[in-house]
Amino acid sequence: MRVGLLTGGGDCPGLNAVIRAVVQTVANAGGTCVGILEGWRGLVKNMSRPLDVNETDGIIAKGGTILGSSRTNPFKNAETDLPALRANYSEMGLDALVAIGGDDTLGVANRLFIELNLPIVGVPKTIDNDLMVTDFTFGFDTAVNIVTEAVDRLRTTTESHRRVQVVETMGRHAGWIACFSGIAVAADYIMVPEIPIDIARCVDVLKRHRAAGKNYGIVIVSEGAKLPNRAEFAAAGKIDDFGHVQLGGVGNEVARLIEQDTGYETRCVVLGHLQRGGSPSAGDRVLATRLGLAAGDLVVKKQFGTMVALSGTKIISTTLSAGVAANRTLDLGYYHEASAFFQ
Repeated sequence: MRVGLLTGGGDCPGLNAVIRAVVQTVANAGGTCVGILEGWRGLVKNMSRPLDVNETDGIIAKGGTILGSSRTNPFKNAETDLPALRANYSEMGLDALVAIGGDDTLGVANRLFIELNLPIVGVPKTIDNDLMVTDFTFGFDTAVNIVTEAVDRLRTTTESHRRVQVVETMGRHAGWIACFSGIAVAADYIMVPEIPIDIARCVDVLKRHRAAGKNYGIVIVSEGAKLPNRAEFAAAGKIDDFGHVQLGGVGNEVARLIEQDTGYETRCVVLGHLQRGGSPSAGDRVLATRLGLAAGDLVVKKQFGTMVALSGTKIISTTLSAGVAANRTLDLGYYHEASAFFQ
């Protein structure tokens, strides 16, 4: 069996651990692996490289992806890209493909399985933690830890200057990163996409905390959080192959409004791609490895059109169709627990 692997969409810590585990599982079954470079672009443009156990054994601690990634959507220019993809799949001599990615990458995988009958197994990946069928995705834990470390550092300078610090996190339309990191750093206030921003309430909380003797403030805001009667904040003209607008800028507006309404000096830090970089946490290494082993096992058993997922503490398999049916927004139970500190 000859198995292709690709990583699509935004990179995240833990991707290389998945690659390592799939390669090992396929090799244990007597097969070989081929790395498809730069996501779906690699299949469209015929870009690949061999993968073996010796090469991949030591990559578990390496961030990003050794295969490269892109947000290429072969269905955007279907008339030319899909025939090329199918021809290159055959030319590479592949018997199966493991697609590692988020809702966009797995959405393409699902369509290719249904429409082109390509034998595909999916592995969920996103720091946003917004895929429906899996409780948590690898990369999320590392991202939360990076935000936590950054805010711990920002806290000392913020306290020294008696400021309010607004920190904008990633997460697109799901508030998982903002909520979990906000809890972890004891933020004064947390803003998530699932709940419209209430500046008046935030200002009231900051003023009450200041009156009680806390001479600084920390506000965590997700990039997809929305102010009432305002469109989401986005970079003009920045739209990817899947039609997603590049978000960003809400943190600066929140900082402006807080300073305007409180008189406290307020700064904003946008952490951006820092949240994607660096080595994966131990938790993400373990989760990614378990998912990769399970995905490799599905390939060996020729159970295609499936994807692996975390349910509780167990790795399960489900269908690609179920995995991309909808996005999973923040469980507001976590937010309500956090809000005990900013009543």
